[in-house]
Amino acid sequence: MKDATALAAAISDGRTSARAVMEASLAACDARADLGAVVYLDDAVARAGAIAADAAKTVGRGPFHGLPFLGKDLGSEAKGLPIAAGSAALRSRSALPDADSTLFSHFRQAGLIPFGLTATPPFGLSLDSVPEGRAPARNPWDPALTPGGSSGGAAVAVASGIVAIAHATDAAGSIRVPAACCGLVGLKPSRGSVVAGPGFHNHLMGIAEELVLARSVRDVAAAFALARVPAPQATRSGTSRIALALPDRCDAAQVAAARGVAEALSDAGMTVVEVASPDELGAEAHAIARMILSVSLAEWLAALGVSDDQLPPLVAAVAAEGRALEVTDLFAATRRMARLSWDVHKMFDHADALLCPVLATPPPPVGCFDLGQSDTDAHFAAMEAFSPNAALANVAGIPALALPFGMQGSLPVGVQLWGPHGADRMLCDLAAKIEALAPKLSYPYDIAGFPT
Repeated sequence: MKDATALAAAISDGRTSARAVMEASLAACDARADLGAVVYLDDAVARAGAIAADAAKTVGRGPFHGLPFLGKDLGSEAKGLPIAAGSAALRSRSALPDADSTLFSHFRQAGLIPFGLTATPPFGLSLDSVPEGRAPARNPWDPALTPGGSSGGAAVAVASGIVAIAHATDAAGSIRVPAACCGLVGLKPSRGSVVAGPGFHNHLMGIAEELVLARSVRDVAAAFALARVPAPQATRSGTSRIALALPDRCDAAQVAAARGVAEALSDAGMTVVEVASPDELGAEAHAIARMILSVSLAEWLAALGVSDDQLPPLVAAVAAEGRALEVTDLFAATRRMARLSWDVHKMFDHADALLCPVLATPPPPVGCFDLGQSDTDAHFAAMEAFSPNAALANVAGIPALALPFGMQGSLPVGVQLWGPHGADRMLCDLAAKIEALAPKLSYPYDIAGFPT
């Protein structure tokens, strides 16, 4: 398998070096610039990190030792990489962080070398990835199509082979949607299971989590193991009961992929029962997530002194929603979150995991979510229609893992697993079984620096 784990093994056993892999990654950044994956790059940091990795003692190396790594331009910070959240206004104000966040310190301990940032839409407010004043991120499988968002740049970087693994965040599907668009694996961890300090800038009342996008389940599982908060994980005696939920608005290809997984798991001896899609809970979660995102944005912009005239119209309109929200309504939302979380918890009384599509349709064209207009209702409705019930895992705080299962024409199709809170490792184990049964993908690009 060609993935981050295998590339790190090639460095470890001397078939290549961190320096050679980094040079290949930098060359790929340049050669594939038209895909818009990377918005900030520091060649000097890249090369210095690779040299240090090759000089490090072999004893005690992390599982990803010597691998190039890209942060997302939104979320936890890496030393020396200035986050701008896809915004021209923030880009003019951004400074070089003088220290790693706790999450990036864990990434470094694992051997990863952060050297740049990937594209995200302004303030993460889109399931497309068109940074303000920068080229749009484009799907490596078909550059006319979106790679998804808001971790679209990270998905492009991995699917195009610039890096084997990249940082990503998810507040309402932003890891899982790009994973499905680009044929990757991505886990939205359980609430509070991954380190988030010391600033907790991406907390968002607990709906946002961070981890990675990669080409294999084992890479994602390893990243979760190194980044998780030390705490017991939920365990069950085996994973044998799967609930299959198929929203009516998902097209035939998305439904076929989910049914294909269900059939494969049934053939492997698991019990699969089709259940009603939790669309009412999904709609409520979507409304709660919208409220949280708007209030967070309003607070963020006020703290930075960014005025509406410095923002795309859609972003300004979302911020206005946040400023207009009554404090009592926001407080009531916390109680709604608690009740919804309980209702979602009850979904797993008779199932170990829930299987469903990630998307309703194939990826639409680049620029499909226009931030130049100000109709917030239409914008949020379009995102929910594209990725049904995505926010439910975020608002309920449960883990959700996306992975590819076959192709629709020339594009990969993704499926999604949900589990009870704390069942992240169980989902990874189940996903590994599905991965072993899935049709193999042939990515449009090899991973840069992978030895032949």
